Amino acid sequence: MNSQAWIQLAAFLAALVLLAWPLGRWLAAVAEGRFPRWLAPFVKAEHGLYRLAGVDAAAGMGWRRYAIALMVFNLLGVLAVYALQRLQGVLPLNPQGMAAVSADSAFNTAISFVSNTNWQGYAGESTMSYLTQMLALTVQNFFSAATGIVVVIALVRGFAARSSASIGNFWVDITRVTAYVLLPLSLVFAIFLVGQGAIQNVDAYQDVNTLESTSYQLPRSGPDGQPLKDAKGNPVMDDLKTDKQTLAMGPVASQEAIKMLGTNGGGFFNANSAHPYENPTPLSNLLQMLAIFLIPAALVFMFGRMVGDMRQGWAVLAAMTAIFIVSVVVVTAQEQQGNPLLAPLGVDQVASDTQPGGNMEGKEARFGIAATGLFAAVTTAASCGAVNAMHDSFTPLGGMVPLVLMQLGEVVFGGVGTGLYSMLIFAILAVFIAGLMIGRTPEYLGKKIETGEMKMTSIAILVTPILVLAGAAIAVLADAGKAGIANPGAHGFSEILYALTSAANNNGSAFAGLSANTPFYNTLLAVAMWFGRFGVIVPVLAIAGSLAAKKRLAVTAGTLPTHGPLFVTLLIGSVLLVGLLNYVPALALGPVVEHLMLWAPK
Repeated sequence: MNSQAWIQLAAFLAALVLLAWPLGRWLAAVAEGRFPRWLAPFVKAEHGLYRLAGVDAAAGMGWRRYAIALMVFNLLGVLAVYALQRLQGVLPLNPQGMAAVSADSAFNTAISFVSNTNWQGYAGESTMSYLTQMLALTVQNFFSAATGIVVVIALVRGFAARSSASIGNFWVDITRVTAYVLLPLSLVFAIFLVGQGAIQNVDAYQDVNTLESTSYQLPRSGPDGQPLKDAKGNPVMDDLKTDKQTLAMGPVASQEAIKMLGTNGGGFFNANSAHPYENPTPLSNLLQMLAIFLIPAALVFMFGRMVGDMRQGWAVLAAMTAIFIVSVVVVTAQEQQGNPLLAPLGVDQVASDTQPGGNMEGKEARFGIAATGLFAAVTTAASCGAVNAMHDSFTPLGGMVPLVLMQLGEVVFGGVGTGLYSMLIFAILAVFIAGLMIGRTPEYLGKKIETGEMKMTSIAILVTPILVLAGAAIAVLADAGKAGIANPGAHGFSEILYALTSAANNNGSAFAGLSANTPFYNTLLAVAMWFGRFGVIVPVLAIAGSLAAKKRLAVTAGTLPTHGPLFVTLLIGSVLLVGLLNYVPALALGPVVEHLMLWAPK
């Protein structure tokens, strides 16, 4: 990495800590129901809503009731998003007359946005009406983000509780996180984005005159609507010219704000955060990256406050940051090095080692390699999925970094809630391994880690790699799966592996080289997204309930300190060894082989 990239990384991390620290304090207050006096009217209105809904806000829930309420809430969300897509052709706020979304695509999208994956097999500006974008997708951006946050709050309560049967009230938690955290932050960030140039309207699309005429070819169709072919079987093309361009409009800034703050990632436009209407300036690019990590980092500080020991939060943050810095260095260095096959020839006709200017293919000239590499690491370390470049155009090892960050379980800051509760699962595993090594009963934050917790921990850790590897195997064996590959060989395998990794880890980003909007992939990826989300959440809530019921033990001379460098190292080792080793053979078949093939001439 060059000096500019290092300065950018240091400034980013410093700004992140400065912003996340006070937000962590506020998150702890919201989780514990401690509000300032000026919020009293809002709290009163909140309790009025509970009475109307028949919810007893003072009643706690055991983990089973909490999990059932959460699942019912999200299943209703799936039905609502699916229905709005299928009916959008006859609903208002559809100035472009978008037709109903196909059944398989609507099913995939409903699961995607409810599970906080926000995988998009379609181009938003040519598929979704304004009503669908606002009432289905943006609303679920809030609710899916809030779901992740309340799960980690329940888990932290389990650690902090002193023998309690309750882990909180789901309906109270989901309401307060949405109303007092996500809504105000999104409002402020949306206003900032509008100030930078992001659009926010419900106008019809605009046709404008271009400065130059554009020549292009279009396949000629026959009377049956099918493309005509010549005697050699090639499509018959018509040469056309136009001096017009259609500019898509829409309520973009409001969706963009929660897309980033909620680590959702689903873009209003197909180009996502590479589109100037979503991400207009280098400053908005930097603030979008900070928005992605803001709540995940703040939740770490909330964790420290709620368990009564800020050192615990700093230890988790240190483990996350160490892995993140290494990831940024690798991806940025690989992209700045570029493609060796495009290196210039010298006087002696021997190619140099580097490509001039680095690998700019698929990247926005407005941002450059350093900001793009940092964005790619941020969005895949978190379960966001927003992209400001085409990951399919990265170098093999540069593209492997986003892939690996997702395969680690997105514990490097991770999604809102999901990152911290996944990292705490690895912390439980780390103290269990340490207990085996020294022959003591494992403890974490004063709670004994016993058989029940380890069974649930094993399920939470293993469910995602099983979905990824089994799904990738099905895709490369099925003809319908292979039909979507845009590039043959190792890179094509990487496209499939990336898609399943992104879906099962609820990230949503794509290599963008796989044609995935087919009934096969829409169904396969929807299954991976659903079980990748709730196959982890339910065991986490079970662990929360089990821990909450236990008494906190006093610290003794034999207690393993979980706030020092030794524990941080043990935690990082557990993440790398357990989280990544499952995928090493698959990585060897994809990006590693492609890298060796690329550098073979050297």
